[in-house]
Order: sequence, then structure tokens, then C-alpha cells
Amino acid sequence: MSDLIDDPAPGENAPEFSVSDLSGVIKRVIEGEFSHVRVKGEVGRVSRPRSGHIYMDLKDDRSVLAGVIWKGVAGRLAVQPEEGMEVVATGRLTTFPGQSRYQIVIEDIKPAGMGALMAMLEARRKALAGEGLFAPERKKPLPYLPEVIGVVTSPSGAVIRDILHRLRDRFPRKVLIWPVAVQGEKCAPEVTRAIQGFNAMTPGGALPRPDLLIVARGGGSIEDLWGFNEESVVRAAAASEIPLISAVGHETDTTLIDFASDKRAPTPTAAAELAVPVRLDLLAWLDGQEGRLLQALKGQVTARQQRLRDLSRALPRGDALLEGPRQRLDGMADKLPGALRASIQVRQVKLSEKAGALRPGMLRERVRNRRDGFASLAARMNTRTLQRDINQKRADFDRITGRLSNVGVRQIGIWRDRLAAQDRLRETLGYKATLARGYAVVRGDGALVTTKDAAQAASALEIEFADGKLSVGGGDAAASPPQSGGPEPKPKPAPKAKKSPPEQGSLF
Repeated sequence: MSDLIDDPAPGENAPEFSVSDLSGVIKRVIEGEFSHVRVKGEVGRVSRPRSGHIYMDLKDDRSVLAGVIWKGVAGRLAVQPEEGMEVVATGRLTTFPGQSRYQIVIEDIKPAGMGALMAMLEARRKALAGEGLFAPERKKPLPYLPEVIGVVTSPSGAVIRDILHRLRDRFPRKVLIWPVAVQGEKCAPEVTRAIQGFNAMTPGGALPRPDLLIVARGGGSIEDLWGFNEESVVRAAAASEIPLISAVGHETDTTLIDFASDKRAPTPTAAAELAVPVRLDLLAWLDGQEGRLLQALKGQVTARQQRLRDLSRALPRGDALLEGPRQRLDGMADKLPGALRASIQVRQVKLSEKAGALRPGMLRERVRNRRDGFASLAARMNTRTLQRDINQKRADFDRITGRLSNVGVRQIGIWRDRLAAQDRLRETLGYKATLARGYAVVRGDGALVTTKDAAQAASALEIEFADGKLSVGGGDAAASPPQSGGPEPKPKPAPKAKKSPPEQGSLF
């Protein structure tokens, strides 16, 4: 030190120092005496310039100590200093000659006890909640059955094994793992990059984008879980477009990512249970729904069948519908011959009356009178005028004849259509159509046979089919075969064939 001190002037005992020399001496003395110190105090002003260093003040109720944290150390800190936090800073004292002040170069900083850490955590929670990051309306519903699940956790811990095992037991899904550090200074930036990286994936790309994210870590102290309380992690979770489940720590552990996530799980295993349903329960539910659907269909079919049977009982029988038209048809058929004979007789009488009036002498007289009248008219009529009138009348007659012909053709067509419809109705109501479906009409002794006893009592049977009639023997001879061992019964004489009434011809 004596090399830096100038010799004293004559008559003076105190040596003279330059400003730089004195500042250097003080710096070496302070750094030598306080090369490693631990200081407890409250964090005051905090400044973070773009260089990455942190400038801050440590204070108590009477003094203030300036501090600096270099960029390399600031990136490794587990807890970032914030204003108002009570901390214990470890470092060395040095001076800053440019401003004639001393300061502490901090190499490590920790909260001064659990209370200070919790107070800082509560202050950060209130600040983020004030920005609306924890609002319920921001939270997204979880997909019922995601195809791909992204997991942000340590690849070597028991957490990922528990999640995969639980997913395999409940409902196997595709899982993408983004390995991160789950404690220490690398935890917060890696978790932030993982959440942002999953959201940056392109849907339908070569690497599928997850439908659900799980951020998981096992239990630990508040210092171990502090990375999930960092502001960058909380903001990344709140900004995630993919629904996110936080499963950090055990059930009693609470971190700020739990408030920003869409769903909080008490444990990583519970997060896997929230992510997918139980496959067997889903299959059982589907079986139950199928059974209910089949039962409902059977009930509907049964009700419709009963309704159809009720309606069918209310409908009249086919025979009842045909009885009236059949009787009317038979009555008309009976009246038709007499009506034809009466009509012919009336016309014969009229013809006789007309023929009596046409005697030869009277006829010649009437012809002579008409000829004389025609001659007088011809003499009075002009031939040209008559020809013009004749042409006019002929044209009028042709026009009227054409109109009448058209009307007649249309009327005949209408009558023909009606007649065809009536004929189809007759064919439908008649029994001929029934015979074409395999039925037959049985007559015995000229009468309709509808029972077995009537058939046995008839001496001869006539069966009418769709293509013709067939005559067979009486019912008694065919009904009871001869008994073995007894006298053979005498054959009955063949009944005289009765003349069948003439069939009614078609009216059409």
C-alpha cells in the first residue's frame, strides 16, 4: 500500500491519495473482509434492464444496501426477487468507484422463511387474478375421448409411468411426452416452452397435435414446486388453446398453474382418470342403450300389431260386402228376360199401328199433295238463291255435324270408361276372381253347398273351378268306405242328371 501513497509534504504528517488510489484501497479492504456474507432484508426497488442483470435494494427499518445479480446467476435462481419479499441473500461485498458506493454482488437468494414465500405467492396470485387469467369463463371443457394426449413431465420419474398405466387400464390412447425438468431453475422455462410447443403443432400434421394436455409432477416442498408458480408458466397455461389439466404435487399442494388450467387433478393418476372414461363402463352403457332401444322397438311393434288387430275386427267381412251387390245382380238378371219381351211387344204394337196408316191409296194421295206443294214452291223459288241457301245450310249442317260428332265421340269415350270401370267392379265383386286364387264353388242338386253334411246328403256334386266345372258322385258313397267282412252295400242308382239352369251371359 505504501507504493500508492505519496510522500507527505514538508511540515505535514498525513499522506496524500488520489481518488482512484483511495477507491482501489477501499475496494480491496472491503472485498477482503467481506468476501462471503449472508444478508437478510426486504427487497426494495428492483430493476431489470435489457442486459439481463438485476439491480435491487436490500433494506430494513434503518438502512439500505444496493445489490446486483449478474445475468448468469439470475437465470439459475429458483426464486426471482420481487419488491416487498423478505429474503436471505448470499454473496460478497464490493464497491463501485464510479459512484463512491458499496454494494453486494448476490450469488444466491432465497426467501427468508415460509411466510415470506407464501406472501410473495399470494401477491403474485392476486396480480394474475386481477388480469383475469383465472376467470371461470376462460376455462375450456375437456374432450370426452381425446385421440392424442400430450404429457409435460419428467420422462424418468414415476409420474409418467403412473399416467401411462392408468390410461392403459381405462382407455388406451396415443400419448406424446414432452420431457422437462420439474424442479430447479430450468423448470419454469422448459414447462413454458413445452406448453407453447404443443399449441404450435399443426392439426393433422406428421406429428399429431394433442387434443388434451397434462402437466404433471409428483409431490414435494414448496421450493421444489416453485417452478409451477412462475408467471411465465401461468401465462402459458392460461393462453393454451388446447384444454389443459394440471396435476402438480399431491392433493394438498397448490400452485398457480392450478388456477390457470382448465381442470385441476389432485394427483397425476387422477389426471389420467379425468382425461379418458372407463372403456368397460362405456361398453356397458352402450349395451344398456342397445337393450333399451330394442325393448322400445319391440314395444312399438307390439302396440302397432294390437292396433292393427283392433282395426281389422272393426272392418266388415268380404262376404258381407258382396251380399248386397250379389242380390241386386241376381234380381236384375231375373227381371231382364221379361223386360226384353215386354219391350219387344210394345214396339211390335207401335209398328203395326204405323203400318196400318200406310195404305197404298192414302199414300199415293199424300205423295201427290206433297208433289204439288213442292212444285209450287219450286216455281216461286229462285234457283240461285236456293243454291246459296243450300250451300249455307250445308256448311252450317257440316259444322253442327262435326261438333255433334266430337261431342258424341267424347261422350262415347266417357261412357266406355265408365262401362269398363263398372265391368272391372263387377269382376272384382263376382266370385270368378276368388276362384282364380284357388277357391272353388260346390253345388249339390243345383243348390250351393257350404257344409260337410249338405255335401254328404247331396246325390251329386258339381265343383266349379276357375277353368271349368267338374261333376262328382254323392257325398254318402265317398264319405264312408265299406266295412271289411260285411256284405257289400248295393250301389245306389245314378241320379238323373238335372238340367242346370242356363248361365247368364255377359251384359257387356
